[in-house]
Amino acid sequence: MDTTHRAGPEPADPSRGADVGLGVPLLVLASGIVATAGAFLGSGVLGGTPIAEAAGGWLGEDSTPLAPASGAFRIWSLIYLGLLAYSVWQVLPAQRRSGRQRALRPWAVAAMLLNAAWIWSVQLGWLNASLLVIAVLLAVLGRILVLLVRTGPEGRVDAVVTDGTFGLYLGWVTIATVANVSAVLGAAGVDGLGLPVPVLASVVLAVAALIGVATAWRSGGRLAPALALAWGLAWIAVGRLDGGLESPGSAVAAAIASAVVLGSAVLIRLTTSRKRRSEIRG
Repeated sequence: MDTTHRAGPEPADPSRGADVGLGVPLLVLASGIVATAGAFLGSGVLGGTPIAEAAGGWLGEDSTPLAPASGAFRIWSLIYLGLLAYSVWQVLPAQRRSGRQRALRPWAVAAMLLNAAWIWSVQLGWLNASLLVIAVLLAVLGRILVLLVRTGPEGRVDAVVTDGTFGLYLGWVTIATVANVSAVLGAAGVDGLGLPVPVLASVVLAVAALIGVATAWRSGGRLAPALALAWGLAWIAVGRLDGGLESPGSAVAAAIASAVVLGSAVLIRLTTSRKRRSEIRG
């Protein structure tokens, strides 16, 4: 009798499954193209009005005390490049079998189409509608972060293309939402609720910093969201030191908020890494 042990089939990887086909992945790709086209429209390249000049100019760098200086918006080039890279990469056969990507795709489509919808609402001068759109976009990106943390990247490329891109996207949209709220209030004639501008700005910036700290804690210290949010906060500081709405107090508050967001993410990341190494050794 042959008693040799014969290994059975390896257990299935729960993150893998049957190829989903090209339908949904191509929808993601099309959404990435739409989002990028919207970016060109928002920059004025395709005939649209630059965002800083649209909607009565309320989203310009000197429109409100919480508007970032124009240099902050360079991050959009990196985000759009990442979204395009992700849109193409997730079409590849290996990613079509990924359970992680299968769960992410509907939310990715929503995030990219909402981006285009935000640009269109601003182009049409619908400032209040733009705030609603960006609030929904922020919620969608928050959901994406939860999914990404729950599943974990499937390799270095996934970590950079997926986690890195959507992390930057979330961090930047967080500060963009703050600026959008400020723009809507300014357009409505709200003058600070009776508080001095630096005081009110400091309160809002503190809330933004708390959101950044909460994001870092929830994600185990992921750096991409913190980097993008800290970047936006730093450019608010720059805008309040040089421009039509100078406010040294607001600039200091923004700089502190930027440092808190980035510092907390680094600290949480280091603490999480030490804990994991300790568990492995134990």
